[in-house]
Amino acid sequence: MSENYTIFLWLLKFGAVANIYFLVTVGANAAAATQTHLVLPAQVLFAISAYRCLFPVRYENNIVFHDSIFSSVFVTRLLATFSEVAYIYVLSHVVRLLNIDQVGWVAALSWLMVLLVVMSQVFVWLAILTEQLELYFYEELGWAIIFAVNTIASAYLYLTVDTLGRRQMLLLLNLLFGAAYLPWQVVHLRFLRANARRSGETTRAGSPSILQRLATGLERSIRVKHPRRDAESWGGFIGLTWMAAYWATLIPMWMFCIVRVLAKD
Repeated sequence: MSENYTIFLWLLKFGAVANIYFLVTVGANAAAATQTHLVLPAQVLFAISAYRCLFPVRYENNIVFHDSIFSSVFVTRLLATFSEVAYIYVLSHVVRLLNIDQVGWVAALSWLMVLLVVMSQVFVWLAILTEQLELYFYEELGWAIIFAVNTIASAYLYLTVDTLGRRQMLLLLNLLFGAAYLPWQVVHLRFLRANARRSGETTRAGSPSILQRLATGLERSIRVKHPRRDAESWGGFIGLTWMAAYWATLIPMWMFCIVRVLAKD
């Protein structure tokens, strides 16, 4: 029998508590409240991450933990679209803010991050609606490039700007995250590629039946739910680390740290 993830999926709900704490804390911080362009995207991330901790969903094969109206691939993906664009915007804003010398290529890279996250949303929606697993690879490739770009820009600023004070810590966090995430993402991309090949899926965007397939995929994303608790259904160790880091720990804590540091300054 496959390894059972029931305990982990229940423990994941503690991530909702942490996210709600972050949500309330930044909202109550008078200094942070004046920076709505920074606080609002962070709060979107906290609220949606809390929801995902409570009602985990895996898009591939419409896997859910709870067979409930709140567990929906369509609803979760719709919320995640706003969340992901919001938090990458925050990271891009940090790069522009710390680009004291207004270096043109650094500013361009920061906006490239926003463009890439939008493109990744297109790929993941197409993957869900067409059930073409190969498209998940291109979505995640976009994320790999986003954080490679963020790491490059942060490394340049960290080495060339010496008047940042405590804000330099934000660049260091970018570098540490890049050092941990990028090797993990290489493994993840190889897993996605192998998974797509095993399934025998190919992208057929030019198929005459594309509209019908999109309509069918949309209906399935809304109505179909497969409650599962085994490791394989949830993506194994890669899926486990992704859920824990993205929804419950690293990403929310990172956003909270950004808001606190910039609010103090």
